[in-house]
Amino acid sequence: MTSLRRFAVVAALGAMALSGCAQSFDATSLGVPATMATAAGETVAGQPFRVRTHTVHAFWGLLPLKKAPLDRALANQLVGGKEVAQLKIRTKSRWTDLLFTGLTLGLIAPKTVVYEGVIVGR
Repeated sequence: MTSLRRFAVVAALGAMALSGCAQSFDATSLGVPATMATAAGETVAGQPFRVRTHTVHAFWGLLPLKKAPLDRALANQLVGGKEVAQLKIRTKSRWTDLLFTGLTLGLIAPKTVVYEGVIVGR
């Protein structure tokens, strides 16, 4: 029974080491054109934005509980056929995210997602 327990501990540690919080971002759900970059040396005129939202995963990142949808974050700004240019998506862990993850021993893992870009009217 000792070897079975040892195997279970090693398997659990391996699963935690190989798991992680992952989220895919799909610009087609926005309903407006979105570009990640422009041509070299070209600038985009428009209204810059920066939106911060949160995503939450459970069980060491295996189960997404809350996603960070870009369409809801920019719903008010994308009315009237506008488009998003120079979109940057950064995912980071603030100290409060790390504290909460540590206190729950990784069972709940929040992350902060920051969307930056320029809203361009057509």
